[in-house]
Amino acid sequence: MIASLVLCLVLGAFAGVLAGLLGIGGGLVIVPMLTFSFTWQGVPHEHILHLALGTSMATIIFTSISSMRAHNQRGAVLWYAVKATAPGILVGTFAGAFIASALSTNFLKGFFGCFLLYVAAQMLLDIKPKGTRQLLGSAGMIAAGSGIGVLSSLVGIGGGTLTVPFLTWCNVTIHKAIGTAAAIGFPLAISGALGYVISGWGQPTLPEYSVGYVYLPAMVGIVCASMLTAPVGVRLAHSLPVPRLKRIFAALLIVVGTKMLLSLF
Repeated sequence: MIASLVLCLVLGAFAGVLAGLLGIGGGLVIVPMLTFSFTWQGVPHEHILHLALGTSMATIIFTSISSMRAHNQRGAVLWYAVKATAPGILVGTFAGAFIASALSTNFLKGFFGCFLLYVAAQMLLDIKPKGTRQLLGSAGMIAAGSGIGVLSSLVGIGGGTLTVPFLTWCNVTIHKAIGTAAAIGFPLAISGALGYVISGWGQPTLPEYSVGYVYLPAMVGIVCASMLTAPVGVRLAHSLPVPRLKRIFAALLIVVGTKMLLSLF
């Protein structure tokens, strides 16, 4: 138990920095590490990734608050984009949690790994959007939010992995895209965590102290550290040049995605 708590604190500290630096909520690191931790603890195989996804979503609720506040103080949150995508985010993320609960652990691992490598390739290729492209209208933003919500729920992330590329595609600067993604992560995480709690409720073989697919000891340990370190990541984000931020983002996705795919074999 002590070793598991220490792991969660370290993981939370790292996830908090990433949440502030890249606007991703830390789920890209939390999900694979919790997967390995739950495997080590002997959690039944059929619940491992679902529990990691649900717990990750629950931690992002708190991490996104800290990251969002720090970005907002620097004027890096586009509140129009947050409000316009929120309805789609709430519905899509809630539905995604139930879709994930019906899928196997190995399928989710493969989907997660391939998804991360795809996003990394997009960032490294640095495909430039048309100069005239702008944020979508209300209907378009709701539709985009729904898609971001479903996919984010399936892979247990705060949405930044999708929101940042989407906003940069709309010609939003990388720093504002990261700050806005951090804010969007809050409603996304609330809806996703609730979905995982309900879809996992009553499962007989979940470990003690689980509320649906949310494992409370891991959630508390990660949150205690991540809320303290998220502002550190925000300071880094606003001091680094754009090309370096993109390379850091892409490198992280490649490492985590490759590790997840290798775990299938």
